[in-house]
Amino acid sequence: MPVNFKDILRAWPVVHRFIPRTPLYRYSLLSARLGFDAFIKHENHTPIGAFKVRGGVNLFANLTDSQRARGVITATRGNHGLSLAWSASTFGSRAVIYVPKGNNPEKNAIMEALGAEVVVHGRDFDEAREEAEARARNELLRYVHPANEPLLIAGVGTYAMEVAEDLPDADVIIVPIGGGSLMSGTVVALRTLRPDIKIIGVQAERASAMIRSLEAGRIVSVESADTFADGLATRCAFELPFEIIAGKLDQTVLVTEDEMREAVRMALETTHNVAEGAAAAAYAAAYKLRAQLARKKVVIVHSGHNIDRNTLRWSLGMFDA
Repeated sequence: MPVNFKDILRAWPVVHRFIPRTPLYRYSLLSARLGFDAFIKHENHTPIGAFKVRGGVNLFANLTDSQRARGVITATRGNHGLSLAWSASTFGSRAVIYVPKGNNPEKNAIMEALGAEVVVHGRDFDEAREEAEARARNELLRYVHPANEPLLIAGVGTYAMEVAEDLPDADVIIVPIGGGSLMSGTVVALRTLRPDIKIIGVQAERASAMIRSLEAGRIVSVESADTFADGLATRCAFELPFEIIAGKLDQTVLVTEDEMREAVRMALETTHNVAEGAAAAAYAAAYKLRAQLARKKVVIVHSGHNIDRNTLRWSLGMFDA
Protein backbone atom coordinates (compact mmCIF):
# COMPACT_ATOMS: atom_id res chain seq x y z
CA MET A 1 0.00 0.00 0.00
CA PRO A 2 1.39 3.46 -0.89
CA VAL A 3 0.52 4.77 2.60
CA ASN A 4 0.86 2.43 5.56
CA PHE A 5 0.36 2.61 9.30
CA LYS A 6 4.05 3.36 9.89
CA ASP A 7 3.59 6.57 7.89
CA ILE A 8 0.83 7.63 10.28
CA LEU A 9 3.00 6.76 13.26
CA ARG A 10 5.74 8.99 11.84
CA ALA A 11 3.23 11.78 11.31
CA TRP A 12 1.83 11.52 14.85
CA PRO A 13 4.48 13.58 16.72
CA VAL A 14 4.77 16.06 13.83
CA VAL A 15 1.05 16.77 13.73
CA HIS A 16 0.68 17.08 17.48
CA ARG A 17 3.55 19.54 17.67
CA PHE A 18 1.20 21.98 15.92
CA ILE A 19 -2.37 20.65 16.19
CA PRO A 20 -3.99 19.87 19.55
CA ARG A 21 -5.86 16.61 19.90
CA THR A 22 -9.50 17.14 18.92
CA PRO A 23 -12.34 16.07 21.24
CA LEU A 24 -14.69 13.13 20.86
CA TYR A 25 -17.97 13.88 22.61
CA ARG A 26 -21.19 11.93 23.13
CA TYR A 27 -24.26 14.16 22.76
CA SER A 28 -27.37 13.01 24.60
CA LEU A 29 -29.94 14.85 22.50
CA LEU A 30 -28.38 13.72 19.23
CA SER A 31 -28.19 10.16 20.55
CA ALA A 32 -31.85 10.27 21.53
CA ARG A 33 -32.87 11.46 18.08
CA LEU A 34 -30.81 8.84 16.30
CA GLY A 35 -31.49 5.88 18.58
CA PHE A 36 -27.84 5.04 19.18
CA ASP A 37 -24.85 6.37 21.09
CA ALA A 38 -23.66 9.17 18.82
CA PHE A 39 -20.09 10.36 19.38
CA ILE A 40 -18.88 13.36 17.37
CA LYS A 41 -15.20 13.56 16.43
CA HIS A 42 -14.68 17.29 16.28
CA GLU A 43 -12.24 17.84 13.43
CA ASN A 44 -13.85 21.27 13.21
CA HIS A 45 -11.92 22.12 16.40
CA THR A 46 -8.59 22.72 14.62
CA PRO A 47 -6.92 26.05 13.79
CA ILE A 48 -8.62 26.12 10.35
CA GLY A 49 -11.88 24.49 11.44
CA ALA A 50 -11.29 21.30 9.44
CA PHE A 51 -9.32 18.05 9.45
CA LYS A 52 -7.15 18.97 6.46
CA VAL A 53 -4.61 20.92 8.49
CA ARG A 54 -3.21 17.67 9.90
CA GLY A 55 -2.01 16.77 6.43
CA GLY A 56 -0.76 20.26 5.70
CA VAL A 57 1.64 20.44 8.62
CA ASN A 58 2.89 16.92 7.95
CA LEU A 59 3.62 17.83 4.34
CA PHE A 60 5.44 21.07 5.14
CA ALA A 61 7.49 19.35 7.85
CA ASN A 62 8.74 16.92 5.21
CA LEU A 63 9.58 19.42 2.45
CA THR A 64 13.21 20.20 1.68
CA ASP A 65 14.55 23.63 2.52
CA SER A 66 14.59 24.56 -1.17
CA GLN A 67 10.98 23.45 -1.63
CA ARG A 68 9.88 25.54 1.35
CA ALA A 69 11.82 28.51 -0.03
CA ARG A 70 10.04 28.32 -3.42
CA GLY A 71 6.65 27.43 -1.95
CA VAL A 72 3.75 25.20 -2.93
CA ILE A 73 0.81 25.45 -5.30
CA THR A 74 -2.54 23.72 -5.22
CA ALA A 75 -6.21 23.90 -6.15
CA THR A 76 -9.07 23.77 -3.67
CA ARG A 77 -12.71 24.40 -2.89
CA GLY A 78 -11.59 25.58 0.53
CA ASN A 79 -10.33 23.43 3.38
CA HIS A 80 -7.33 21.98 1.55
CA GLY A 81 -6.31 25.52 0.63
CA LEU A 82 -6.84 26.71 4.19
CA SER A 83 -4.63 23.86 5.37
CA LEU A 84 -1.76 24.79 3.07
CA ALA A 85 -2.17 28.51 3.72
CA TRP A 86 -2.04 27.98 7.49
CA SER A 87 0.85 25.53 7.24
CA ALA A 88 2.83 27.78 4.87
CA SER A 89 2.40 30.66 7.31
CA THR A 90 3.48 28.45 10.21
CA PHE A 91 6.61 27.26 8.37
CA GLY A 92 7.48 30.64 6.84
CA SER A 93 6.80 29.46 3.30
CA ARG A 94 4.59 30.49 0.36
CA ALA A 95 1.30 29.08 -0.90
CA VAL A 96 -0.35 29.75 -4.27
CA ILE A 97 -3.94 28.54 -4.24
CA TYR A 98 -6.28 28.22 -7.22
CA VAL A 99 -10.02 28.26 -6.59
CA PRO A 100 -12.93 28.04 -9.06
CA LYS A 101 -15.26 30.91 -9.83
CA GLY A 102 -18.00 31.25 -7.22
CA ASN A 103 -15.90 29.66 -4.50
CA ASN A 104 -16.82 30.27 -0.86
CA PRO A 105 -15.82 33.94 -0.43
CA GLU A 106 -15.17 33.57 3.27
CA LYS A 107 -12.71 30.73 2.69
CA ASN A 108 -10.98 32.83 0.02
CA ALA A 109 -10.69 35.75 2.45
CA ILE A 110 -9.22 33.57 5.21
CA MET A 111 -6.62 32.08 2.84
CA GLU A 112 -5.59 35.58 1.80
CA ALA A 113 -5.47 36.73 5.43
CA LEU A 114 -3.05 33.86 6.10
CA GLY A 115 -0.78 35.24 3.39
CA ALA A 116 -1.64 32.92 0.49
CA GLU A 117 -1.88 34.07 -3.13
CA VAL A 118 -5.43 33.17 -4.20
CA VAL A 119 -6.12 32.85 -7.94
CA VAL A 120 -9.68 32.43 -9.26
CA HIS A 121 -9.87 30.21 -12.35
CA GLY A 122 -12.33 27.81 -13.98
CA ARG A 123 -15.95 26.78 -13.58
CA ASP A 124 -15.25 24.11 -10.95
CA PHE A 125 -12.54 22.50 -8.85
CA ASP A 126 -11.26 20.26 -11.63
CA GLU A 127 -10.64 23.17 -14.02
CA ALA A 128 -8.87 25.11 -11.26
CA ARG A 129 -6.76 22.03 -10.53
CA GLU A 130 -5.67 21.62 -14.16
CA GLU A 131 -4.52 25.26 -14.32
CA ALA A 132 -2.61 24.95 -11.02
CA GLU A 133 -0.85 21.84 -12.29
CA ALA A 134 0.26 23.69 -15.43
CA ARG A 135 1.62 26.63 -13.42
CA ALA A 136 3.46 24.26 -11.09
CA ARG A 137 5.33 22.82 -14.06
CA ASN A 138 6.15 26.25 -15.46
CA GLU A 139 7.39 27.78 -12.20
CA LEU A 140 8.87 24.66 -10.56
CA LEU A 141 6.61 24.99 -7.54
CA ARG A 142 5.83 21.94 -5.41
CA TYR A 143 2.35 20.93 -6.56
CA VAL A 144 0.25 19.50 -3.75
CA HIS A 145 -2.65 17.42 -4.96
CA PRO A 146 -5.54 17.53 -2.47
CA ALA A 147 -5.82 13.73 -2.38
CA ASN A 148 -3.03 12.01 -4.36
CA GLU A 149 -0.45 12.93 -1.73
CA PRO A 150 0.85 10.33 0.76
CA LEU A 151 2.08 12.93 3.27
CA LEU A 152 -1.38 14.50 3.48
CA ILE A 153 -3.06 11.15 4.00
CA ALA A 154 -0.58 10.11 6.68
CA GLY A 155 -1.13 13.36 8.57
CA VAL A 156 -4.90 13.06 8.33
CA GLY A 157 -4.74 9.49 9.62
CA THR A 158 -3.66 10.76 13.03
CA TYR A 159 -7.28 11.74 13.75
CA ALA A 160 -8.33 8.09 13.43
CA MET A 161 -5.61 7.01 15.86
CA GLU A 162 -7.17 9.41 18.36
CA VAL A 163 -10.58 7.82 17.78
CA ALA A 164 -9.15 4.35 18.37
CA GLU A 165 -7.56 5.50 21.65
CA ASP A 166 -10.50 7.55 22.93
CA LEU A 167 -13.31 5.11 22.08
CA PRO A 168 -11.76 1.64 21.64
CA ASP A 169 -15.16 -0.09 21.66
CA ALA A 170 -16.80 1.98 18.91
CA ASP A 171 -18.90 -0.19 16.60
CA VAL A 172 -19.14 2.12 13.57
CA ILE A 173 -17.52 5.21 12.10
CA ILE A 174 -19.21 7.39 9.46
CA VAL A 175 -16.84 9.37 7.25
CA PRO A 176 -17.60 11.87 4.46
CA ILE A 177 -15.76 11.33 1.16
CA GLY A 178 -14.75 14.18 -1.13
CA GLY A 179 -11.33 13.74 -2.70
CA GLY A 180 -10.79 10.84 -0.35
CA SER A 181 -7.90 11.85 1.92
CA LEU A 182 -10.04 11.68 5.08
CA MET A 183 -11.35 8.23 4.25
CA SER A 184 -7.88 7.07 3.19
CA GLY A 185 -6.38 8.07 6.53
CA THR A 186 -9.31 6.40 8.29
CA VAL A 187 -8.83 3.13 6.42
CA VAL A 188 -5.06 2.96 6.92
CA ALA A 189 -5.30 3.68 10.66
CA LEU A 190 -8.40 1.74 11.65
CA ARG A 191 -7.90 -1.34 9.51
CA THR A 192 -4.69 -1.71 11.55
CA LEU A 193 -5.88 -0.64 15.00
CA ARG A 194 -9.55 -1.67 14.82
CA PRO A 195 -10.05 -4.18 11.98
CA ASP A 196 -13.48 -5.04 13.41
CA ILE A 197 -14.95 -1.52 13.28
CA LYS A 198 -17.54 -0.92 10.57
CA ILE A 199 -16.49 1.91 8.24
CA ILE A 200 -19.26 3.71 6.35
CA GLY A 201 -18.46 6.24 3.63
CA VAL A 202 -20.89 8.94 2.53
CA GLN A 203 -21.07 11.21 -0.50
CA ALA A 204 -23.55 13.67 -1.94
CA GLU A 205 -25.84 12.25 -4.60
CA ARG A 206 -24.78 15.13 -6.84
CA ALA A 207 -21.05 14.42 -6.37
CA SER A 208 -20.73 10.66 -6.19
CA ALA A 209 -17.56 9.94 -8.19
CA MET A 210 -15.77 7.87 -5.54
CA ILE A 211 -18.75 5.70 -4.66
CA ARG A 212 -19.47 5.15 -8.36
CA SER A 213 -15.82 4.21 -8.86
CA LEU A 214 -15.88 1.75 -5.96
CA GLU A 215 -19.02 0.16 -7.40
CA ALA A 216 -17.47 -0.07 -10.87
CA GLY A 217 -14.10 -1.32 -9.64
CA ARG A 218 -12.30 1.41 -11.60
CA ILE A 219 -11.89 5.19 -11.62
CA VAL A 220 -14.90 6.94 -13.12
CA SER A 221 -16.00 10.55 -13.45
CA VAL A 222 -19.43 12.12 -13.14
CA GLU A 223 -20.70 14.94 -15.34
CA SER A 224 -21.03 17.52 -12.58
CA ALA A 225 -20.54 18.08 -8.87
CA ASP A 226 -23.38 20.49 -8.24
CA THR A 227 -23.68 20.32 -4.46
CA PHE A 228 -23.65 22.96 -1.74
CA ALA A 229 -21.25 20.65 0.13
CA ASP A 230 -18.13 22.18 -1.39
CA GLY A 231 -15.86 19.72 0.45
CA LEU A 232 -17.48 16.92 -1.54
CA ALA A 233 -17.67 18.71 -4.89
CA THR A 234 -15.34 16.86 -7.24
CA ARG A 235 -16.33 15.30 -10.56
CA CYS A 236 -13.70 12.56 -10.53
CA ALA A 237 -12.25 10.05 -8.11
CA PHE A 238 -8.52 10.22 -7.49
CA GLU A 239 -6.09 7.37 -7.96
CA LEU A 240 -4.32 7.14 -4.60
CA PRO A 241 -7.44 7.29 -2.38
CA PHE A 242 -9.19 4.84 -4.70
CA GLU A 243 -6.29 2.40 -4.37
CA ILE A 244 -6.33 2.70 -0.58
CA ILE A 245 -10.10 2.60 -0.09
CA ALA A 246 -11.17 -0.03 -2.64
CA GLY A 247 -12.38 -3.15 -0.88
CA LYS A 248 -11.91 -1.67 2.59
CA LEU A 249 -15.31 -0.09 3.29
CA ASP A 250 -18.20 -1.96 4.84
CA GLN A 251 -20.88 0.28 3.39
CA THR A 252 -21.41 3.44 1.35
CA VAL A 253 -24.39 5.78 1.28
CA LEU A 254 -25.49 8.73 -0.83
CA VAL A 255 -27.37 11.67 0.66
CA THR A 256 -29.43 14.38 -0.98
CA GLU A 257 -29.05 18.14 -0.78
CA ASP A 258 -32.17 18.32 1.37
CA GLU A 259 -30.86 15.64 3.72
CA MET A 260 -27.59 17.52 4.18
CA ARG A 261 -29.43 20.81 4.61
CA GLU A 262 -31.55 19.30 7.38
CA ALA A 263 -28.42 17.79 8.93
CA VAL A 264 -26.83 21.24 9.26
CA ARG A 265 -29.83 22.17 11.40
CA MET A 266 -29.66 18.92 13.39
CA ALA A 267 -25.97 19.36 14.17
CA LEU A 268 -26.55 22.91 15.38
CA GLU A 269 -29.58 22.01 17.50
CA THR A 270 -28.07 18.92 19.13
CA THR A 271 -24.36 19.79 19.47
CA HIS A 272 -24.30 23.60 19.06
CA ASN A 273 -21.61 23.15 16.40
CA VAL A 274 -21.83 24.50 12.87
CA ALA A 275 -21.42 21.84 10.17
CA GLU A 276 -20.33 22.64 6.65
CA GLY A 277 -21.89 20.55 3.90
CA ALA A 278 -19.35 17.72 3.97
CA ALA A 279 -19.67 17.33 7.74
CA ALA A 280 -23.45 17.52 7.44
CA ALA A 281 -23.30 14.58 5.02
CA ALA A 282 -22.01 12.37 7.85
CA TYR A 283 -24.86 13.46 10.15
CA ALA A 284 -27.32 12.92 7.29
CA ALA A 285 -26.03 9.39 6.72
CA ALA A 286 -26.32 8.65 10.45
CA TYR A 287 -29.96 9.74 10.38
CA LYS A 288 -30.68 7.82 7.19
CA LEU A 289 -29.19 4.61 8.67
CA ARG A 290 -30.54 5.09 12.20
CA ALA A 291 -32.64 1.89 12.22
CA GLN A 292 -29.67 -0.17 11.07
CA LEU A 293 -27.39 1.44 13.69
CA ALA A 294 -29.81 1.19 16.63
CA ARG A 295 -28.15 0.72 20.04
CA LYS A 296 -24.60 0.83 18.60
CA LYS A 297 -21.71 3.15 19.47
CA VAL A 298 -21.25 5.28 16.37
CA VAL A 299 -18.56 7.88 15.63
CA ILE A 300 -19.68 10.65 13.27
CA VAL A 301 -16.75 12.60 11.83
CA HIS A 302 -17.50 16.32 11.95
CA SER A 303 -14.97 17.11 9.25
CA GLY A 304 -15.27 20.90 9.21
CA HIS A 305 -17.36 23.97 10.03
CA ASN A 306 -16.37 26.32 7.21
CA ILE A 307 -19.77 27.10 5.75
CA ASP A 308 -20.34 30.60 4.40
CA ARG A 309 -22.93 32.83 6.02
CA ASN A 310 -25.47 32.76 3.19
CA THR A 311 -25.37 28.97 2.87
CA LEU A 312 -25.78 28.61 6.62
CA ARG A 313 -28.78 30.92 6.62
CA TRP A 314 -30.29 28.99 3.69
CA SER A 315 -29.66 25.67 5.47
CA LEU A 316 -31.43 26.92 8.56
CA GLY A 317 -34.39 28.15 6.51
CA MET A 318 -33.78 31.80 7.33
CA PHE A 319 -34.28 32.80 3.70
CA ASP A 320 -34.38 31.15 0.29
CA ALA A 321 -31.02 31.30 -1.48
